[in-house]
Amino acid sequence: MGYAKEVVRRARGALAQIKADRESQNAARLAQAYQQVPRIREIDIQLRQTMAAAAQAVFAQGGDVQAALQQAKDANLALQAERKALVQAHFAPGYLDETPACPHCADTGYIGSTMCQCLKQLCVREQQKELGAAFRGGESLENFRLDYYSDAVIPKVKASARSVMQRNLNHCREYARHFSTGAGNLLLFGATGLGKTHLALAIGSAVGLQGYSVCYETAIGLFDKLQKARFTPNEETVSQADRLENCDLLIIDDLGTEMPGQFVTAALYGLLNQRLLSGKPMIITTNLTVGQTAERYSPQISSRLYGEFTRLTFLGTDIRVLKNGGM
Repeated sequence: MGYAKEVVRRARGALAQIKADRESQNAARLAQAYQQVPRIREIDIQLRQTMAAAAQAVFAQGGDVQAALQQAKDANLALQAERKALVQAHFAPGYLDETPACPHCADTGYIGSTMCQCLKQLCVREQQKELGAAFRGGESLENFRLDYYSDAVIPKVKASARSVMQRNLNHCREYARHFSTGAGNLLLFGATGLGKTHLALAIGSAVGLQGYSVCYETAIGLFDKLQKARFTPNEETVSQADRLENCDLLIIDDLGTEMPGQFVTAALYGLLNQRLLSGKPMIITTNLTVGQTAERYSPQISSRLYGEFTRLTFLGTDIRVLKNGGM
């Protein structure tokens, strides 16, 4: 699993803010405690001075180092006990608890070189914010409605649209539930308004919550980003293209709605080839048939889309029409 640099940057910023807020809260509470019980402030000053004074006495005048250190230790323990009693007597439990928000990494985000779970959770949150921009209606696997699909048998396929879509939904649920970096690719194929985008986004959300990096782009947005990285490269455009190539799951929505051209064909071939060779999963939605894909792009691209992807065919009536006209 690897989060995009921008996602990690924002997550680390959020963690730094959590740490700063906690430190600010601790400072405010300590100031309140000093004002309410001045003796606590005196003890804290004495605790800071005790060991330093003992060390100065030993080195300046000579003497028994161990005895001086033991005396300082005993004094410190007595002061700590007095402080604890005062805090318990005047404040609620935990009021002056200065432990970090995350006890595992002390709010650094890392345990050694390994990302701590607290930072991983913030990365998931930041990634969900990105995906949330694409979620027009809170799409999820749980709210995908099968009642929009007819249960009448279609003679050509010897099944109803509802039964076909039930199988598609089950497949998508299993794909999301058991997702890994070697999960394979899905091609969601069918006419407009049959729920392809809904299920693609729903899978992306579920996979993102598992801690994988997910990129969602419409075909138009995808080729715009790749074109900018190719012809006007800078840190931002190159980083965006890098995310498309290296994220754990790439979702390309509505392939075929972009303006065709040599650049689009070359960029799509390059992106597909790179991700297929590296085994990085993709989900693509389209209403293009095998023949239309070969004609619009190239036979090589069509071969990859229909040979390297598991195709789920969507059947039914445009759900947008049904919603507007009633059922």
